Amino acid sequence: MGLSRRDTIAALVLLAFTGAAFWLSFDIQTRNDGTMRASVWPQTILSVMMVLGVVYLVQSLRGTLVESVADGDRPVVAGNWLQRYKNPILCLLLYFAFLATLPVLGVLIGGILLVFLTMTLIGGAGPRELVTHALVAAATIGGMWAIFTFALRVILPEGMILPMIIGR
Repeated sequence: MGLSRRDTIAALVLLAFTGAAFWLSFDIQTRNDGTMRASVWPQTILSVMMVLGVVYLVQSLRGTLVESVADGDRPVVAGNWLQRYKNPILCLLLYFAFLATLPVLGVLIGGILLVFLTMTLIGGAGPRELVTHALVAAATIGGMWAIFTFALRVILPEGMILPMIIGR
């Protein structure tokens, strides 16, 4: 199966999943406390995913996708399978570690660690890169945490460490 055909199938599966999730988002119960509907955030994210899925589908049908893996259609055997998929597997393991430590670290600390470790895994671990990774992780996760906590008034898991740090 050629790369373009696999991309077309992947785009169609992504669009079907996104469409089903968007349809199910209408069943999210709303509260009558005068705030924004609970389905707004999922529907916003799903709308962006839908647009990106359509772009992916159009590119795959036009055949304009650039192959990003050097060994492309080379057969995957047991010896090179782990090496080929090492980064995605490690990123997934980091995410599961984030989920497992969420009750202790909370969203803010755990999220900063997740982004920092993922960027370090993929982007290198030189002194300059580590500083950049730390600044990007703190700014992005701290910013998103502040938006959810203060602007949207969403209570995120704070874990056990953050209350000790801020003195609650």
